Amino acid sequence: MKCLFPLLAALSLAPAASAVEPATRPAADLARSAPDADPHVIGLGLRAMRCAQARGVGPKAKRLAVIDYRLPSRKHRLWVFDVENGQLLFREPVAHGQGSGEDKPTRFSNVHGSHQSSLGLFLTDQTYHGANGYSLRMEGLEPGYNDQAMARAIVMHGAPYVDLGTAQAQGRLGRSWGCPALRPAVARPLIDEIKQGQFVFAYYPDPDWLRDSQVLHCDKAALAAP
Repeated sequence: MKCLFPLLAALSLAPAASAVEPATRPAADLARSAPDADPHVIGLGLRAMRCAQARGVGPKAKRLAVIDYRLPSRKHRLWVFDVENGQLLFREPVAHGQGSGEDKPTRFSNVHGSHQSSLGLFLTDQTYHGANGYSLRMEGLEPGYNDQAMARAIVMHGAPYVDLGTAQAQGRLGRSWGCPALRPAVARPLIDEIKQGQFVFAYYPDPDWLRDSQVLHCDKAALAAP
């Protein structure tokens, strides 16, 4: 059962979504290691990670996976960073949910049965072997946007439909039921780098999420506890 951290006693007004600016110094190091990623998105991911850690969530995390769902599924749009050393560990394609769209996702949900991807910050949990092989559970930390991830079985796993050759021929990757699915060849080593208390940040410029996200506006930090 999830609970919520209490709101801070004094809340200041959060900036408008368009005014959300990432912390730049560590983000710049990560951006240099991944020149095809958007530095702004990396910065937002790092900001979200640091906000969660300031609230006692994932305090020992050293890894941050960033997914930029603005990009088409035929492109590399997942980057895994060693935050401590400012290094890029993985650069990969990743699938989105069937309900989110075709090549470019445009719809996101926290609702069971939607088959849509969810936005926001996740804390990784334990691995297990399931119907999709070696898989990684993820706990959504953002109330109303991804905090049903466990209940929805939104996990990271390998899938044969994550194949860029096939994607180029059919115009998109195969799609999941909302999970960020990976190439089978990379699934295990990537999952092993980010399991057990690391962070995954899924981005799309959804105005409601940008406005409401407590990890992007740490003065409104009511994170969903893992």
